[in-house]
Amino acid sequence: MEDLSQAFEERLQEIETYLDLLESIQEQVQGGAPQIGEATITPQQQKILYSSVYLQLYNLVESTITRCVDAVSQAVVNNSSLPNELSIELRREWVRCTARTHNDLNYEKRLKSALNLCDHLVQALPISTFEVEKGGGGSWDDNGIETISKRLGLSLHISSDVYRSVKRPFRNDQGALAFIKDLRNGLAHGSLSFAESGEGITVSDLRDLTERTALYLREVVNCFKLFIDAHEFLMPENRPQ
Repeated sequence: MEDLSQAFEERLQEIETYLDLLESIQEQVQGGAPQIGEATITPQQQKILYSSVYLQLYNLVESTITRCVDAVSQAVVNNSSLPNELSIELRREWVRCTARTHNDLNYEKRLKSALNLCDHLVQALPISTFEVEKGGGGSWDDNGIETISKRLGLSLHISSDVYRSVKRPFRNDQGALAFIKDLRNGLAHGSLSFAESGEGITVSDLRDLTERTALYLREVVNCFKLFIDAHEFLMPENRPQ
């Protein structure tokens, strides 16, 4: 499960590198209008550059939790698990996936999905395909992560300092991840301009937001790794000793 940590750290490093650039620009402002080559960076352009951090941070959040959830699905498949060996929570997710209970299907497709489920159970076939339904994009914050973790039967053990940090209001009475989600959605849906979302923010603020996000996600990744390594997607009696 080192791939989960590696992918997370690589995405985070991209943001840290971008923040270094913003910090250099901010330092130049103190000596006059900052420049890149012959081009002068205007205050509006600086705000736009700052606002891009929200998109990068949301990308980090969504990509991290998507990889974590997909890693659970893949672990079930790699283990050649039988449906009756899965934990109650994962069995529920497998039925949801196989029978497509949450899809709007016509009669024929619904019958086909039901027969597929029946074949697995009657023939005691190992699970060969499985994908946990994660829902639409643009919805991930710490509450969303806690909800899907609970659905999988995974207990998130977040240290008290990190938990307080991610829940503590950053702006608009919102915690770090909730703020990032709302800003991202505002930009994606056009209710906010890039210049507006970069108003009144400093690189120091953005580093604080990044640090809160990174500390929380790093512990989430570790919880998923422990869950998979301990085979907690299986019933206790079916886990390797």
